[in-house]
Amino acid sequence: MPAEPTTTAARLRGIAAGLLTATLAVAAHGIADGAAPSGTAVALLAVLAATIGGLATTVSRTADVRVLLGLLVTGQLIGHLMLAAAGHHHGEPTSPAPAMLVAHTLAVIVGAVLIATGDHLCRAVSRVAKVATRAVVAPIPTKSSVITGADQPLRSSLLLAASVSHRGPPVSRAR
Repeated sequence: MPAEPTTTAARLRGIAAGLLTATLAVAAHGIADGAAPSGTAVALLAVLAATIGGLATTVSRTADVRVLLGLLVTGQLIGHLMLAAAGHHHGEPTSPAPAMLVAHTLAVIVGAVLIATGDHLCRAVSRVAKVATRAVVAPIPTKSSVITGADQPLRSSLLLAASVSHRGPPVSRAR
């Protein structure tokens, strides 16, 4: 996919997507296992969050809710696989698996809608701010005009003339 220019809205979208991915993965596994992941699992989640955030920032059409939803769902699946591979297994779950799946799904959907809406609003506010701060001034002429004559002498000429002494040595000394 072609990359879009990185704007403030795209950066904010990427940060939000990365943080949401890591937060949901930690929250779900923390609830299911009763303990937050640590060590290798945290490092893997940080890499995953940075990757999802980078993709949400640079991939075009990520501002669309459907594309963002797909990216966040993929992030959750990969996060689950990473935590399982890092040895963070579910103990006795405090909530049933279908309830956790529904909670994850709702959180990802709501997160995608909120991130896409924030992206849209950030772009709209940026356009309005750009139009509101546009300078309304006449263009500066490209040719510079040089004034060659004036009815009064330049100040520097007056200062130079005033600093020159007209007094010389006595006439008897000069001969």
